[in-house]
Amino acid sequence: MAKTITITNQKGGVGKTTTAINLAASLAVLEYKTLIVDADPQANATSGIGFDPKNMQTSIYECLIDDLDPKNVILESETPNLYILPAHIDLVGAEIEIINLPNREKMMKRSLEKIKDDFDFIIIDCSPSLGLITVNALSAADSVIVPVQCEYFALEGLGKLLNTIKIVQGRLNPDLDIEGILLTMFDTRLRLSKQVVEEVKTHFQQMVFDTIINRNTKLGEAPSYGSSIIMYDAESTGAVNYLNLAREILQKNNMTTINNTDKQINVTDGE
Repeated sequence: MAKTITITNQKGGVGKTTTAINLAASLAVLEYKTLIVDADPQANATSGIGFDPKNMQTSIYECLIDDLDPKNVILESETPNLYILPAHIDLVGAEIEIINLPNREKMMKRSLEKIKDDFDFIIIDCSPSLGLITVNALSAADSVIVPVQCEYFALEGLGKLLNTIKIVQGRLNPDLDIEGILLTMFDTRLRLSKQVVEEVKTHFQQMVFDTIINRNTKLGEAPSYGSSIIMYDAESTGAVNYLNLAREILQKNNMTTINNTDKQINVTDGE
């Protein structure tokens, strides 16, 4: 049965979609069958692995609104073991359409339960909001990864997000864990980046992943080619970072026997 992880932060531009695509691709190349669920109406995860959202005849919208079996919607990417449940701009109206329905917060959970046995991991990419679709994602997940950029105001809004997670744990999904806080967009040249890392680790300690995602031009280029960083440039800093994150998650979930000395691949400060 799949481990379901949602990538969530109501702040925009912190690396949610980048993390969803590249963590999923890293798990896939490590031979774990992985599904990306694009729960963002902008559909950037869909386009980011090579599919045009405008050409989607069916999407997660139909799964939520019409109870369409997601097995009939899932697409296979060019990366072995990597699949996607795509999004479409129609998803923007889903919150309004389901607001008066019973169990409206668990519609995604009901849909994903039909396919949990088909995958090792399900990674849900959320929109930058704490709306009903994000609450659905949290209700459907086993754990949540919170990306936090290494920039000024990094902790802004994080308390509100953690409070939302606590409410979901109390009312909708008592088994929801925080997989970890992921520091992104780290610039080795900036003192501010290092200060943010220290501040976040001081506040949240063991909740913070050891892996840090460096600011890397290749990570920004890959989506324009409809590709994950693993397929675009496997030797780049970004690819190494996300492979390290995948390995750390596997170890945390007792799904691998990596020795501590081999836990991380060495990374340089280059591109």
